Order: sequence, then C-alpha cells, then structure tokens
Amino acid sequence: MDTALVVGGTRFIGRHTVAEFLDHGYEVTIFNRGNHENPFADDERVSHVEGDRTTDSALERAKLEVDPDVVIDCVAYQPKDVRAATQIFGDCDAYVYISSGAAYGVEEAPKREDDTPLCDCTPEQATDDSAETYGPRKAEGDRAVFAAGDRGVQAMSIRPPIVYGPHDYTRRFDYWIDRVKTEARLLVPYSELRHLVYVKDVASAMRVIAEEGEAGEAYNVGTHTLPLLTEWVDAVAAELGRDVEQVRVGDRELDAVDLAADDFALYRDYPHVLATEKLEALGWEATPVAESVAETVAAHPDGEGRENGPDRETEERMLGVLETF
Repeated sequence: MDTALVVGGTRFIGRHTVAEFLDHGYEVTIFNRGNHENPFADDERVSHVEGDRTTDSALERAKLEVDPDVVIDCVAYQPKDVRAATQIFGDCDAYVYISSGAAYGVEEAPKREDDTPLCDCTPEQATDDSAETYGPRKAEGDRAVFAAGDRGVQAMSIRPPIVYGPHDYTRRFDYWIDRVKTEARLLVPYSELRHLVYVKDVASAMRVIAEEGEAGEAYNVGTHTLPLLTEWVDAVAAELGRDVEQVRVGDRELDAVDLAADDFALYRDYPHVLATEKLEALGWEATPVAESVAETVAAHPDGEGRENGPDRETEERMLGVLETF
C-alpha cells in the first residue's frame, strides 16, 4: 500500500492523519469541500481533490482520480455516508471509518469491541445531525462496516473516546490548560474515570489498522493509562511548572451557585473505559501521557478553551461559598 486518500484531512484528526501517512512514505490526497484552510497547501507530497463527500458522484470521481490503496474516512457522520464509501472504495486494500466510543449502547467498564452492545439507530436518527443522535449514527456506521466486511470489503472502524492534542477545535482539554495557566485555585468536580486519547495516537492507530487490521472489525483506541480528571490537571500543571490548588466539589456545593458537574469540560458521571488489547495486538502503542500533555500544552493558544466551563466570576463565587462551609 502506498497511496492514501483522507476524506477530510485539514482539521484536527484528519490533519494528523495526513502527517502520519506522509511520515510512513505514503502519497496522500485530501478529499474535502475546501471550506477550511489547508495546512498542506504548500506540501508537494499532498494532493487535493475538491468535493462534497455526501455526494456519491464526488466520491466516485475521487476514486477515479486517485485510485487509492487506503481510504481514511474522517467525516462520515451519517450511516449512508459509510454505506456509500464502502461500495465505492470496495476494491481498495483498506477502508477505515472513524466511529466513536459513543457508539456503545450500554454503560459498562471496560467496553469491548466484540462484547459490548452498540446503540440502536432508528431511521429518523440515521438522518439527523444533532449531538443527541451522534452515538446511534456512529453505531449504524459500524454496522455498515460489518456488512461490508461480510461482502469481502477490507473495511474496518476505529472507536476513539474524546480526542485531545494540537489543533483541537473543540477546545475541551484546553479549558483545563487555560485554567492552570491563569489561576492558582481551580474548581474540579468529582468525576469518574474517562478514557481520552491523544490525536497522534488515533492517527497512528488508523495507519496500523489499514495495514494490519481484519475486514469487518472494529478497534477501540485510548490512552494506556486512565488518569483521573485531577491527575490530568496535575499533568498540565507539572508541564507548565505551576503550583495550583484543586478544590474538589460535588453537586451539593455546585447547587449553591447554580452550577452542575457536567458544566465542566471532561466531566463524566459513569466510567467510560475502552479495552484496547485488540488494537495493541496489531502492534499499536500509545504515546506516554506526559509526552502527549507536553505537546498539547505547547500548542495551546492563550485564552482558548475557557468557554468550555464555568466563567471565572462564578468559580470565584463558588470558592467564596466554600469558605463559609
């Protein structure tokens, strides 16, 4: 395999995926609508085909122009997108669909690819685009991959939890970086274990799956360790050389200022743990947390992310209330 088509390719996961395949000697083509700045515009190793991935004829044109060995699908948000792609790219050496840990339909720990049930997906949910139907839509996309595998298509999926790292436009992890940078005392809600994954590890996992994975299979991806939210904050503080006090709060305390624990970025009320042995058996390895946090902190633009949690004024009121308890 030596040519890769990345559907998406200019933002966050797609951007790192392009870099991963370039680093391993692939010729890479990005396929997207061209609505976002292309960080590879001046890189002669990267080609660009413009088109709307929701239009089958545009995908077919990309297939004819590129004739890719590998297709990485970063922006399939409805099941019909996956069904179309697995038909159009059915003779490629590998098609990898980015699903999600949200595709799992029950809360258990850990969630395992071959044991934990997926979300159901109604016809109405399958064509929706709201956050509430994200998990069901991703699960139905997985089922499209399984069906393609049964037809002999080398189609596979990857299920990441929340992804963090440089160029993350969601800025969820950045909330805590900003807080550690700017404040000495932080409110941190009591939170259950929540698997995260470094964006470069998702990119490397997709390459490993494309090269070594089995048709019709899904693969979880996540950090090797499971830091608590407080430990993620500690890791950020250690990288920044900051001495911060974490003030732990629960629902009772937060009620006093009309806050809830899920107002804070990365909070989780039930453990979300993904078993990753299946992916590791293919030879994939995760980046150590200290290294991934260092790279994420280094790339953080000052001020970014603070909108993903309570404003500082409310936080100060909460800290004041706690002093009266």
